[in-house]
Amino acid sequence: MVKIALDAMGGDYAPGEIVKGAVEAVQKKHAEVVLVGIKSEIEKELAKYPAQEGISIKHASEVIAMDEAPAIAVKKKKDSSMMVAAMLVKEQQVQGMVSAGSTGAQMAASIVNIGRIKGISRPAITTLMPTLNGPKVLLDVGANMDSKPENLLQFAHMGSLYSEKLLGQHKPKVGLVNIGEERTKGNQLTIATYELLEQSNLNFVGNIEPRDIPNGSVDVMVCDGFVGNCLLKFAEGLTRGFGTLLKRELTKNVVRKMGALILAPGLRDFKKHFDYTEYGGAPLLGINGISIICHGSSNSTAICNAIKVAAQSYENKLVEAIQGINDA
Repeated sequence: MVKIALDAMGGDYAPGEIVKGAVEAVQKKHAEVVLVGIKSEIEKELAKYPAQEGISIKHASEVIAMDEAPAIAVKKKKDSSMMVAAMLVKEQQVQGMVSAGSTGAQMAASIVNIGRIKGISRPAITTLMPTLNGPKVLLDVGANMDSKPENLLQFAHMGSLYSEKLLGQHKPKVGLVNIGEERTKGNQLTIATYELLEQSNLNFVGNIEPRDIPNGSVDVMVCDGFVGNCLLKFAEGLTRGFGTLLKRELTKNVVRKMGALILAPGLRDFKKHFDYTEYGGAPLLGINGISIICHGSSNSTAICNAIKVAAQSYENKLVEAIQGINDA
């Protein structure tokens, strides 16, 4: 079975929810898990559950905090849970790593200890956006605030392979996130990127406006990290705000409350459709190994699903596929 290193000390609810997520993943046979972090704290949490085969502990004496400068933290804290997890991937003791800790620190740890794939200039954080046509790939969502057209072309290739390998899309449709559908719209980056994508062997269908993203008309949406991160955080805030407003309106009076009870199953399914915990974290594509970045507030469900995504990425040979981009 695939073995995944899990940073037990990373995240707002570590180590409790992280350990719980590991237990759930092992019970569902997603993978074997190596919990990386302060051994005594991990053992205390594991004691809450029946003994689980497939879970082991790798002690790491340090923890990288969310507010630490990533570049400095990975240099100073060589024995942090995040750095040790990344080293386990490099040494092929595990087939991937998962963390809900500092995104910047995980990127730095992955680059330093695992390394970039040869020919890939910059890694990209990839996420799945819920749409009317199922989850679709969006990248980059925060790894690179400033990018070049060549970077976005590589993002498109990596995102297309992710859609193909993990979501089963044949010849995924690739769209460039822009302010208009016309090829002449946008800034210098998007105009130049459009030309590169058009000349590539990808199934490029042109520009896609942000308002069309919820329709799910394309399988892969490409942008720089600044735009992608803004889109992601706006979507999170909009979903949260819509949920709050819906709950407020449905509980205003007795009649509405009765109606809400009838609608409850549908509302639960609706909520699940937009629940980030169901999508299993964001792969850092372009790294010469599997590194899954989780939301800082991840609960056990999110961690469990992230472990599943890490295992599926390994089983579907995603890294090997990306390694072949420059040979194509």
